[in-house]
Amino acid sequence: MAAERLGETRAMTMLEGIRIIDLTSVIFGPYATQMLADMGAEVIKVESPIGDMIRYLGSSRTDPTMGSIHMTVNRGKKSLLLDLKNSEDADKLRSLIPTADVFFHNIRANAIDRLGFGQAAVRALNSEVIYVHAVGFGQNGPYADLQAYDDVIQAATGTTSLLPMVDGDPRPRYFPSLIADKVSGLYGAQAILAAIVHKLRTGKGQNVEVPMFECFTNFMLEEHLRDQVFVPPIGPFGYPRQLDPERQPFPTADGYISIVPYTEQSMVDLMDLFGVPELLEEERFKSRPARMANISQLYAEIAKLTPSRTTAEWLALMAENEIPAMVARGLDDIFNDPHLQATNFFRQRTHPTEGEYREMAPPIRFSADPNRELGVAPRLGEHNEAVFGKG
Repeated sequence: MAAERLGETRAMTMLEGIRIIDLTSVIFGPYATQMLADMGAEVIKVESPIGDMIRYLGSSRTDPTMGSIHMTVNRGKKSLLLDLKNSEDADKLRSLIPTADVFFHNIRANAIDRLGFGQAAVRALNSEVIYVHAVGFGQNGPYADLQAYDDVIQAATGTTSLLPMVDGDPRPRYFPSLIADKVSGLYGAQAILAAIVHKLRTGKGQNVEVPMFECFTNFMLEEHLRDQVFVPPIGPFGYPRQLDPERQPFPTADGYISIVPYTEQSMVDLMDLFGVPELLEEERFKSRPARMANISQLYAEIAKLTPSRTTAEWLALMAENEIPAMVARGLDDIFNDPHLQATNFFRQRTHPTEGEYREMAPPIRFSADPNRELGVAPRLGEHNEAVFGKG
């Protein structure tokens, strides 16, 4: 269907003409489909009568189903309220499947089969559909039937062991972000785009599985697999620089600053700025391998020197000498960032029912489609009539 729609004579940009039926919930799937909606895809979000649970996270203003986190992760989608245990509603969804390019869900395999929307059932309605299953764990392993949320995946991947390695507190702890969900969403969006390209080239759909556990393990071990990459291993897991307890923003006279003298020249220039070029003549810091082996000591030496100037003074000197640096901010400082203000990253808009609100602009810019208007987060079931008509 997409190839035919994209063959129209009028100019079409980005993912316009791609229809995605989205049965996913919470963050993983919705984060993926919001990125695709931002690129122009028509995302039809199918929700149960109580709605996606993410609708109730964060505070709401007038409608309890329009919580703040829903507003940030479901922009530009159409919402259908369908009870798929009801045969009439299930038939409505079946009527849409032949028009779709992608069918995307995160319902466990047995449950989606019981609802009548497993791979075989959906493909019988649309043989060319891209059928995407977002799962907690790969379906050919022993964890296949287990439920997964961000905390579960952080624990399973060893992510909860990283902060204890940094600060010595033995308690496993979660990274303070829904990082497993969001990273898996990025993998999901990438997988859907690749499958769309394949379909446009061949006219054929396929089945796609996006497992959180495997996606996030891949993400976390890119650096932390470290010397275990060799067989037999020549060293332990863990990238030492990331796990060093001294790797923190450095104190200044009035705050904190991040400084990353990553190249050899940056390191030389930094020591000159500090007035201690002789530090790099010491055996422990004389070469890059030596500095990496003694990185804690190097960070400690830098931390002794940075309080001599204000953050603004250091930032000016670092910029002048092309040494990467940035002020260490709190979350409540982000809105005042001059770069984000200049790039219109935060935008104030008016929602038709929720009033004035702030959103983050899509961070990626495309010259072929620079000014396309984005939709807003939908109300629960807002588009039933538009999609199916009255009655």
